[in-house]
Amino acid sequence: MILSDRTMDKMIKEGTLVVKPITEGQIQPASIDIRLGNTFSIVDDTPSGIITLENEIKYKTITTDTYLILPGQFVLATTMEYFELPDNLTAFVEGRSSLGRMGLFIQNAGWVDPGFKGEITLELFNANKCAIELKAGRRVGQLVFAEMDDYAMNPYRGKYQGQMGATGSRVFLDRENK
Repeated sequence: MILSDRTMDKMIKEGTLVVKPITEGQIQPASIDIRLGNTFSIVDDTPSGIITLENEIKYKTITTDTYLILPGQFVLATTMEYFELPDNLTAFVEGRSSLGRMGLFIQNAGWVDPGFKGEITLELFNANKCAIELKAGRRVGQLVFAEMDDYAMNPYRGKYQGQMGATGSRVFLDRENK
């Protein structure tokens, strides 16, 4: 079941769902608007020009209120909001259609697991032929929350738990690489 504005507001006030900072206008009928944070990360060049799944990837991270994403550029960004989901709630990350129509793709694994705590890292790609100016604090998408039929037996406690800022891939920590 997708949560309504009434239920999300109640859960936030009770503290069972944490969204900080949040303004009243962010709560929509069936979602919460997410805003762009102020950290951006890009993959650091490697001498070989190859990224592997087995080795840690290095990133250049900057903190700024305005970021110019170039045509064809991929950058990691973060939400302004910090979230804590209870163990019986999951969420879907959706980009804003208005930004997609400009050629800015706001992607994420698309899923926030029950029990997750942290800021959400967004993968941004500029498919336009023009650069796009991004500003911290602007709405970039929404989180749609769904209540599960029961509490998760194994809520999220993974490698991105507690992440803050634009967090790079930690795929090198996967058990397949051990």
